[in-house]
Amino acid sequence: MDANGRAPRRVLSGPAATAGLGWPLHDAAAIRTQELAAQQALPPQALMQRAGLAVARLALAVAPHARRIWVAAGPGNNGGDGLEAAVHLARAGREVIVSLELQTARPADAQAALARAHAAGLTLRADAKAPDLQAGDLALDALFGLGLARAPTGWALEAISSLNAMHAPVLAIDLPSGLDGDHGVVHAETSCVRAQWTLSLLALKPGLFTAAGRDQAGEIWFDGLGVSGPGDPPVAGLLTDTEHLWPARHHAQHKGSFGDVWVIGGASDMTGAAMLAARAALVAGAGRVHWLPLDKQAPVVDILHPELMVHPAKRLQAESGGLETATVVCGCGGGEAVRALLPLLVSRAGRLVLDADALNALAGDAATFTPLLAARAARGRPTVLTPHPLEAARLLGCSTAVVQADRLAAARRIAEHLGAIVVLKGSGSVIAAPNQTPWINASGNAALASPGTGDVLAGWIGGLWAQGLKPFDAACLGVHSHGAAADRWRATKRHAGALNASELVRELRTLRSG
Repeated sequence: MDANGRAPRRVLSGPAATAGLGWPLHDAAAIRTQELAAQQALPPQALMQRAGLAVARLALAVAPHARRIWVAAGPGNNGGDGLEAAVHLARAGREVIVSLELQTARPADAQAALARAHAAGLTLRADAKAPDLQAGDLALDALFGLGLARAPTGWALEAISSLNAMHAPVLAIDLPSGLDGDHGVVHAETSCVRAQWTLSLLALKPGLFTAAGRDQAGEIWFDGLGVSGPGDPPVAGLLTDTEHLWPARHHAQHKGSFGDVWVIGGASDMTGAAMLAARAALVAGAGRVHWLPLDKQAPVVDILHPELMVHPAKRLQAESGGLETATVVCGCGGGEAVRALLPLLVSRAGRLVLDADALNALAGDAATFTPLLAARAARGRPTVLTPHPLEAARLLGCSTAVVQADRLAAARRIAEHLGAIVVLKGSGSVIAAPNQTPWINASGNAALASPGTGDVLAGWIGGLWAQGLKPFDAACLGVHSHGAAADRWRATKRHAGALNASELVRELRTLRSG
């Protein structure tokens, strides 16, 4: 920690940075405005010197035994941050080698940092290839940060290739070079640094936490460099802690206190999807869970979970009055059969979670369902949609690539258009609602990339929501705890693999009881 009491903080541990929002995430435009204001308020080079000190302190903390450190420095202020860090690391007794394009023009602060590096006697070279580093050594990616607006080429691309080919770990300064900080996209994996750690400076960027960001950035650390945050409102919040959202259970309550969930889905050959959703709703703590399979040949009882009440789908028409107070989860394994039931469900269900084939039905007949959803929202009846990127693309009438290119915008567009809460699944799932700051979920891992885990999420959200949570809170708690269960499961395994959906339900039960 320096004299001003600053020290980098690990982002995914400890309490949220801002009450009510979690860690605020800001886009590049807001951060550039923040940086300019800080530079005008501080003495020349002060901000870059703070950044270099923060980087050096974190480098020594994450790689305390590194003997050699290579700094790949770009032509802009990110490179200047790296040069300042190099001076501190050399003073700390490390052998520091700096690679940079020696004849390239630099901003004034970066040029001053280069002069200090010369004065400190650092080894400066123009070769973009990494020196001989051992696994216990370290490299600093100081190539671009926010300063990259296109795919890197030439010297920089060669440096990125060297960084990715090394045995030594990489600490990226501000952003892994080649990563879009606003959206988490890369032009190509071969043109983006894959770091073990990233120290985000001034403000956290949304692209670090969604799409390709989590793979490229590794473990995220943050240092605000002792300056005020961006004046613009955040574009999103980072969801790291939902403990306060768990519904309470009091001694005097009974099963009727915790709501009814109706799971409607499971057409021919797809009954397992709906069964998983129903089991997840039960584990979440819903008072009663009814499964209405769309396959007439479905079993009349779930042998493994006899607590589930199984009814023929025709009961939906006979007792539609119960829909008014129920939480309905619809679409898991629904096939084409779910299409005919959707008008009734959209019109009558008290709370409605739509997933999978229900979303495909909405996309396939927007002229019918968009007005119904708008009317539902106008009556104050909430809806939660849980699309994966392909289903989101169908709802928006675009390609999956367009959705993934700006996941925050895609989730917001669906939410505004359909008047619903949207959970856009994937790495860094986005939770969005009309006229509300969206969240990016920080939990979860690739073990969830297995069949049925999305069905479990839909049922899990429904089961939590039935217990009286606000709809946005139910979506946030559901998504974050679903990912946390996968994180805890993965932490017990020596090798990363797929978490099957049935085992995920068991993990959720343990998480809920713990």
